[in-house]
Amino acid sequence: MNIRRWSFGFLAAALLVPGLAACKSDAAEPAAAPSPTAPAVPADPKEALLASTKEAAKGDFTFTLAGADLTGGGLVHKPSNSAQLTMKLGDASQDVSMEMDLIYIDSESWVKLDVGGALGAMIPGAAKNKGKYQHLDKTKVKGIKDLQLDPETLDPLDSETLVKGLTEVQKTGEGTYAGKIDITASSESVALDEDVVTALGARAKALPFTAKLDPQGRLTELVISVPAAGETAAHDIKIGYAGYGTGTGAQKPSADKVVEASAETYELFK
Repeated sequence: MNIRRWSFGFLAAALLVPGLAACKSDAAEPAAAPSPTAPAVPADPKEALLASTKEAAKGDFTFTLAGADLTGGGLVHKPSNSAQLTMKLGDASQDVSMEMDLIYIDSESWVKLDVGGALGAMIPGAAKNKGKYQHLDKTKVKGIKDLQLDPETLDPLDSETLVKGLTEVQKTGEGTYAGKIDITASSESVALDEDVVTALGARAKALPFTAKLDPQGRLTELVISVPAAGETAAHDIKIGYAGYGTGTGAQKPSADKVVEASAETYELFK
């Protein structure tokens, strides 16, 4: 495992997630209520899955993610221009672990990092800010690509791009689908590890998947089965979505839990 990429690279990618500043709306504007009449779900299985990711583009949902060495979740809430991402990453065999909580509200952002095991010893100042939210100074992240917001997507998992990689799709039941997916064009998604995609080689072009849609045709679950590759054992990548159009937004951390980000934190991403 590439420890630096796994810890810093994943965290950096996660921090880019909510490109909300580019499409800010009035926080007082009420979220649109779900339509009482379910829209028609395309009969063609592939078209149904392609259409299933469109609701996430509106920027009001919660999500979960699980993979080989990580679990996490969060929310994106365009009406309040906010997002939150929590992640727990760990590899007991290599004595490394990290818990992260990122909060983004309007132009402000905070990150809490709890790093343990050998990884903690590698990061200067990791113990000093344990349990604290580090406020990120906008002027200090300029020029650091991995700390800039991505204005192109409101979905950190980028399921729209993932679903575009479908190569075979069958409907297996009411709202359930299965087939094969090519993940080689989706390496920017935080759900994927670029090193694993590379190690898979040609196999990455035809991985088994299953998917579930709700009665409105919105994606609620995508599971991709990944065979053993490189140093990573076989595992499932499981993505979940819920709460479409019903979110309340992220909450600012209380002042007694906030410190200014340390110089070491900014250095991690350079």
